Amino acid sequence: MQEVKLARREREKLRHRRQMLAAALELFSEKGFHNVSMHEIAKRAEFAIGTLYKFFKNKEDLYKSLIVEQADSFHEALTKAIEESDDEIEKLRNYVKAKSTVFMDNVSIVRLYFAETRGASFNIRAGLDSEIRERYGQFLHSLASVFESGMKRKRFQKIAEPYHLAVALDSLCNAFLFHWLEAPERHPYPEDPDVILNIFFKGLIDP
Repeated sequence: MQEVKLARREREKLRHRRQMLAAALELFSEKGFHNVSMHEIAKRAEFAIGTLYKFFKNKEDLYKSLIVEQADSFHEALTKAIEESDDEIEKLRNYVKAKSTVFMDNVSIVRLYFAETRGASFNIRAGLDSEIRERYGQFLHSLASVFESGMKRKRFQKIAEPYHLAVALDSLCNAFLFHWLEAPERHPYPEDPDVILNIFFKGLIDP
């Protein structure tokens, strides 16, 4: 019975934490990181200010938690996408589609990170950049393993190192997504992942 109570209590704490982070994201997106106070976040989340401080020691801590947890969610979704098939080309197709999904479904957090992180204090930025880079690096190695496997199975030619191909593909997807972010109607992200992948698979010059 005690274990059930503890599990229930932990679930409740997790739910409260998510409510606080959601309220913070709304306010940061509306007003910017520097223009929001912990009191405003507590009020938006409908918690006492003391309760908010039980979860986060200050606004910087809350902001870091918000960004890092979202980065973990992105990492998990993209890693899952490249594990869903045994075929390397399908893995890459799944990645291109998943990349657009997580980006478009989380535009608020993406805009917040790029708009505010560089304006935050040096300590926050340095800590965030380090943790985000670590997650990004881990995923790029996972994506590189898809190219490496394809080369070993003669699915792909070895035109470059697997890691460089992973960086190039990820950068290409990012370029399409940031163009979409600036003007969705003028620069739609391709629904067919092969529009992007064929830049790799076919190139610009006919053989």
